[in-house]
Amino acid sequence: MIKKENEGQYIDLHVHSTASDGTYTPSQLTEYAIKKNLYAFALTDHDTVDGIDEAFKAAKDMIKVIPGIEISADFNGTDLHILGLNIDYKNQEFLAQINECKKLRCERNKKMIQKMNDLGFPITEEIVRNRYGSDSSITRAHFARYLLDEGFVKTKEEAFKKYLCKGGPCYVSRVQMKPERAIEIILKANGHPVLAHPLLYKLDKERLISLINYLKNLGLEGIEAIYSLNSAEDDIFLEQTAKSFGLYITGGSDFHGSNKPDIDLGVGRGNLAISKELLYNIA
Repeated sequence: MIKKENEGQYIDLHVHSTASDGTYTPSQLTEYAIKKNLYAFALTDHDTVDGIDEAFKAAKDMIKVIPGIEISADFNGTDLHILGLNIDYKNQEFLAQINECKKLRCERNKKMIQKMNDLGFPITEEIVRNRYGSDSSITRAHFARYLLDEGFVKTKEEAFKKYLCKGGPCYVSRVQMKPERAIEIILKANGHPVLAHPLLYKLDKERLISLINYLKNLGLEGIEAIYSLNSAEDDIFLEQTAKSFGLYITGGSDFHGSNKPDIDLGVGRGNLAISKELLYNIA
């Protein structure tokens, strides 16, 4: 990468594009990151690496793009998210497992669309793909956007609460891989497994510590201690927890574009300043 005189000092290691449930294409996302003067960002779309090649092409030696993924995994009924950072995203075993995840997600989406049809919503997969990106991995966020755009709800939050949340009339659970498999395939792809946003799982301290200990024994390397929804006290607690387990920390905004309008790339809600020094651990 070409060295710039005004090279940024900050990074963002948790970012989404239209390849999953973000609203910026990988090219637009890369251009925005350059505009924001970030040193680097990791593209970590949900259960897919489809946007990485496009992001690399758009970077044009102006910014470091880190190939990544955010894998959903089931842990005793809790939906965990494991980040894979700096992965070999063309590793065949890795891709085979991710493609299986896509297949399961597609089957789930068809069932959810049928439930929405049964309630009178004239939604089809074709409509969603044509409107929100033909190559994207369809998620509940796309269904929420559809319900909002068609005037069936007033906010995306209402769409989730009324129809798409667990227990809602349009919700369908999906088969997810176990965290040990998620960590295994990340490691086999020469990547670095990191527990995303640990506090979002709403576990008490004892259960969270137990979870981190379990994941470390599986090969977890880091914790996303710096995150948009954290308080300063949360960051400190997670940094200390990571240190006690011999894990490193990472940080990310979880940027989704207009799907999470209060969270901006690189800065989250204005509370983030993630040093590029954290890249040392995932180089």
